Amino acid sequence: MNIQLVESLANVIQALSSEERELLNEKLAEKSSWQSLRAKIEANAQAIQQRRGNQFLETDVDEIIHQMREERDEQLMAGLFLLA
Repeated sequence: MNIQLVESLANVIQALSSEERELLNEKLAEKSSWQSLRAKIEANAQAIQQRRGNQFLETDVDEIIHQMREERDEQLMAGLFLLA
C-alpha cells in the first residue's frame, strides 16, 4: 500500500472548496454509474445467451458490410438523380 499517496490525496481533498468537492463526488459517482451499467449489460447478455440455449448469433460480418454499402450506394445515387 502506498501510504504517502493516500495521505497526499487526503490532504488535497481536504484543501478543496465545497464546489470542488461536489464536482469530485459527481465524477466518482459517474464511474460508479458506469460500472453498474456495465454489470447490467453483462447480465442482459447472459440472459439472452441462456434464452438462446447458449447458441451464439451466426452473423456474417462481411455480408452485413456489403448490404450496408449497397444501401448507401442506392441512397447516394438517388440523391444524385434528384439534383440533375
